[in-house]
Order: sequence, then C-alpha cells, then structure tokens
Amino acid sequence: MRLSLTRWLLSPTTSWRARKLVAASGGQLDFDTAWRRTRLASHPDELPYQRHGHRAPDERRPR
Repeated sequence: MRLSLTRWLLSPTTSWRARKLVAASGGQLDFDTAWRRTRLASHPDELPYQRHGHRAPDERRPR
C-alpha cells in the first residue's frame, strides 16, 4: 500500500488539510512535505518523527 493512501486512511483530516495546502501552493509543494507540515502544526510532539523521516537513507541505518 502506498504511503499517501495509508496516510489518507489513518489521518484523513491531516491529509485533507495537506491537500488544500498543496493546492494553495500552486504545485510548488509536494503532498509528503505538506502532510508533514500540517501534521506538525497540529501535533508538535511529533517533531522527532518528522526529523527521522527527512534524514538521508544512509543516516537511517543503525551503526
């Protein structure tokens, strides 16, 4: 299952707000970035999870 579909199923309100943000940006913002921004605005306690998702693939692997 694609990540965007999973997000729509698990958090439809956040996904709807992210979709509106993408539309307002005129295509300059992708759905993933908009979803993370929207999610962080309503759930600031999830900042560590957002930072984890934006790491380069090499940094995600435990050493």
